Amino acid sequence: MKNFERLNRLPPYVFAVVNEMMFAARRNGEDIINLGMGNPDQPTPQHIVDKLNEASQKVANHRYSASKGIYKLRLAVCDWYKRKFNVDLDPDKEAVATIGSKEGLAHLALAVSGPGDTILCSTPAYPIHPYAFVIAGAQVIHVNLFPQESFLARVAEAYKNTHPKPKFLVLNFPNNPTTATVGLKFFEEAVAFAKANDLFIIHDLAYGDLGFDGYQAPSIFQVSGAKDVAVEFSTLSKSYNMAGWRVGFCVGNREIVGALVKIKSYLDYGMFQAIQIAAITALNGPQDCVEEISNMYMLRRNVLVDGLNKNGWKVEKPNASMFVWAEMPEQMKAIGSLEFAKRLVKDAKVAVSPGIGFGDAGEGFVRFALIENEERIRQAVRGIKNVLQNGQQS
Repeated sequence: MKNFERLNRLPPYVFAVVNEMMFAARRNGEDIINLGMGNPDQPTPQHIVDKLNEASQKVANHRYSASKGIYKLRLAVCDWYKRKFNVDLDPDKEAVATIGSKEGLAHLALAVSGPGDTILCSTPAYPIHPYAFVIAGAQVIHVNLFPQESFLARVAEAYKNTHPKPKFLVLNFPNNPTTATVGLKFFEEAVAFAKANDLFIIHDLAYGDLGFDGYQAPSIFQVSGAKDVAVEFSTLSKSYNMAGWRVGFCVGNREIVGALVKIKSYLDYGMFQAIQIAAITALNGPQDCVEEISNMYMLRRNVLVDGLNKNGWKVEKPNASMFVWAEMPEQMKAIGSLEFAKRLVKDAKVAVSPGIGFGDAGEGFVRFALIENEERIRQAVRGIKNVLQNGQQS
């Protein structure tokens, strides 16, 4: 692969190591509890599935669709923003449907960046956030998210010391993997900085509906003038248990949305139209399912974190997302997050994501995905307890 320049810029996929161990153990008949990949385990709400079944029977929906999404889906996205955030968006110029937010982020990077461009990205980070731009040929400057209260000051310092000046700042709150959250004041400061420095913001709001203990994630567009400098991605994957359906969207700045629309017109014909029609039902239909899904993750969070703390692994409860970001126990830090994750598969029969897979700043942590039921999570905690006890003895 020495001639495949883009692939040569990508590091080895760390998560594959743990996944291969897990699959090998399962082939040998072992029961491995998978708390690694953030892949929802519950079914899509029935009213959404029913609409898909109905729409899939119509021959007109079997043809090519629109790469930017059918108008009624883009309108439903804008109506959702109005109801949830009191934000006004133009479905023709300020919204585009994507084949999951991951596809949208990757294609946007190809549309707006390339060799010679510089991007600022918070770290630890979900891999597509920096590597979409790496694949596009741009240079990525990683800005450590922690300590969180001084993050924007570090962004300003990185911007000042980078030449050529960065074009984009990539943000993600509630954050994957760290579960970090922000309030509206953070976005007010970020937007002001972007306006003062001719910088665009790309914000990923994928976990915006999954807030706990009264926390509600804001949209960057609740800040006046944010559309001048920002776009925001979101997805139906987590809020509606629709991960495999691949439905996302990007909204905001007309120039950036237009760039994504243009490149998508060359690269795809959009989602299967029946899926788009079902997605309209998800956005416009009853929303009690979203609250139920969020409450489910909160209960799973409580079981996992309370269990780990009881066993001596001090972990804080996140107030959003479907993950728990845990600093490794002191007695395990010397072996690193990848080796610790491998040990959990082997000895605890639990798969987690090693923090190093989210960048160097993730070393010393592991990420739990809350994708197993409460009883399975209790089983996982028991297995982890044995590993911790053995680690203390050794």
